[in-house]
Amino acid sequence: MTKSDSHKITYRDAGVDVSKADSLIQSLGPDFKRTSRPGQIELSNGFAGLFEIPQKFPNPVLVSATDGVGTKLKLAFELNRHDTVGIDLVAMCVNDIAVYGAEPLFMLDYFATGSIDKEIAVQVIRGIVKGCELARTALIGGETAEMPDMYPAGEYDLAGFCVGIADRSRLIDGSRVSAGDVIVGLASSGVHSNGFSLIRKLIADYSIPLTTQVNDAELGDVLLTPTTIYVDAVKAMVETTAVHGLAHITGGGIPGNLERIVPSGLAAKIDGSAWTMPPVFPWIQSHSQLSQHEMFETFNCGIGMIAVVSSAAESNLRNRLDQLQMPNYRIGRITQSEDSSTIFE
Repeated sequence: MTKSDSHKITYRDAGVDVSKADSLIQSLGPDFKRTSRPGQIELSNGFAGLFEIPQKFPNPVLVSATDGVGTKLKLAFELNRHDTVGIDLVAMCVNDIAVYGAEPLFMLDYFATGSIDKEIAVQVIRGIVKGCELARTALIGGETAEMPDMYPAGEYDLAGFCVGIADRSRLIDGSRVSAGDVIVGLASSGVHSNGFSLIRKLIADYSIPLTTQVNDAELGDVLLTPTTIYVDAVKAMVETTAVHGLAHITGGGIPGNLERIVPSGLAAKIDGSAWTMPPVFPWIQSHSQLSQHEMFETFNCGIGMIAVVSSAAESNLRNRLDQLQMPNYRIGRITQSEDSSTIFE
């Protein structure tokens, strides 16, 4: 190409319209303000988010987590439903922080797409705002990235970053878990945000419509049910009970996550009949032909968070959860064992 043949190519010509992202963020300003909480520092510029460490923690420890929503997003694209995946994003981050007894302080999000569709983006980000409200955490910043050719039309990716705080003397790390402790399971809202690659393959291989009825609800609606946020439940438990360990049940299912907090020389014995699984899990099992143990290793199977407490503290802890209308079950116990693998009875 000669100089005479050349022509000006702008950023917009390349597929990036900075004004679209600016307009989107400005239109969501009132939504972001709904997540404000003490400690947040407001600035006129937007290079970063600032947050003051609360003075009520004499020995503060910052606790951080990052996560995404995974291939659950593919179902949102297919159903053109984008109002719940933002809640999933927040939940996956704040629940990981909560297991240490930490209080979530603030979130940042990363929303990336090939070309910003304002209607879709507003649904997604308002979902993130809703999740932050449920978690009582501030959304203090993030990034909206428009990257042509990176994503198919109408698709996007999400990532979340959360920072919380705990007092070092009250950290919950599983070190106090002992033989004789009781395992209490907190109910999940369904599949949450793990195992969707398997679910999507199952749907594709058997050409199952997302309008299929699963216990009087459409499959698509059941699968897009957002992940439960356990922040309030955990706060209530740790304020009233000496909790020895907490586990967020995500990828790896009950054994893969519970074993993280069970010390050497101990094992968890789980009674798989102690709770009734949401109908979506028997539906998955019947179509996938997974064994019961494989189901427990892949999905939460109706238990989204686990608390380990002494037998003396069980009644107090479960009463507190009942007051919050958080369904819960005694699902097992901690025993002496040379093999730390979870045992299902």
